[in-house]
Amino acid sequence: MILGVSAWLSQKLGWDVTFIRIAFVIALLFFGTGLGLYLILWLVKLFSK
Repeated sequence: MILGVSAWLSQKLGWDVTFIRIAFVIALLFFGTGLGLYLILWLVKLFSK
């Protein structure tokens, strides 16, 4: 996606990046939490360097 969170998270978890992107989209569409979770993980990624 835009901020690189999916690729970063896939490296950390050892999962395929496609599954993580699909999970974010599903969380956004069905639960409304995908965008907030994405931004929180972006902040974690940003400050974990």
